[in-house]
Amino acid sequence: MNIYSDSSHSAIKYLKDMEVHIKNLIIMTGDFNIRDSLWDPSYNFHSSISDDLFVIADSFNLFLSFPIEHFPTRFSDNSNDSNSVIDLMFLRCDSEEINSHIIHPDWRLTSDHAPLTISIPIVKEYISTQKKSLIKNSAEEAEFVNEVIASFSKIDASNIVNTHDLDDIVKKWADIVNYVWSKHSKFVNITKRSKSWWNDKCNQVLASYRLSKSIKSWKNFRKSVKHTKREFFDLKIQEIVNNKHGPWNLMNWVNKKKLPAIEMIKHNGSSCLELNDFWQALHSSFNSAQF
Repeated sequence: MNIYSDSSHSAIKYLKDMEVHIKNLIIMTGDFNIRDSLWDPSYNFHSSISDDLFVIADSFNLFLSFPIEHFPTRFSDNSNDSNSVIDLMFLRCDSEEINSHIIHPDWRLTSDHAPLTISIPIVKEYISTQKKSLIKNSAEEAEFVNEVIASFSKIDASNIVNTHDLDDIVKKWADIVNYVWSKHSKFVNITKRSKSWWNDKCNQVLASYRLSKSIKSWKNFRKSVKHTKREFFDLKIQEIVNNKHGPWNLMNWVNKKKLPAIEMIKHNGSSCLELNDFWQALHSSFNSAQF
């Protein structure tokens, strides 16, 4: 949260009076326009408005951050006025990585305020570029399903008398599925060009073309890809027609239609109020209304 509070401390008073609630606030920083000996070694007095600021910071679970090296944050153009520390930073109380900030007086250029910076560590995240997969309707998928069914049939599930027995049976089934899956599936690379219709035959004809580099192999590859795509999407269309009975659902511009604005209210198939009666009731209510 970035704050600018003028010389009348308007922002501080607003935050105190409005009791603003912001969850998961990590940093509150800005120009607070408050001089106080708590953060300015060259200033010997304490300001009462600082107490309100600490109450606000505490409500956000924040604490006052002290810089690694003390420098003024505002530089006066008037030689009679001293430089001051009025730009502050409050940080999250339960954070061990974020606990101090840096003042950069040499970065201010033509400004009279020095920038404040803080380093926020970002944990590296491993993103897998491979996954184990089985090609749909392939021989490997058929072997996987058959082996799972055969293994399930060998487990005796006829004597389940309590939840412990049930949990034990379910765990055995899960172990079987995991084992058979790892046995028959293979790793595939995940790329932005991954295609759900690609199969082993496409891999074979592509490898053949890369080996020979002939026009005949290229034409065979293109023909195989076209045939594979046609079979895949024809199957998808049949699935939608047979299961959902709505081939038009394939079109992204087909949406559920809104009800007409004059649709009558119905309950269990019967109208609760005929449209004509509704308008008569509305007209009568309007005439009897008192203004």
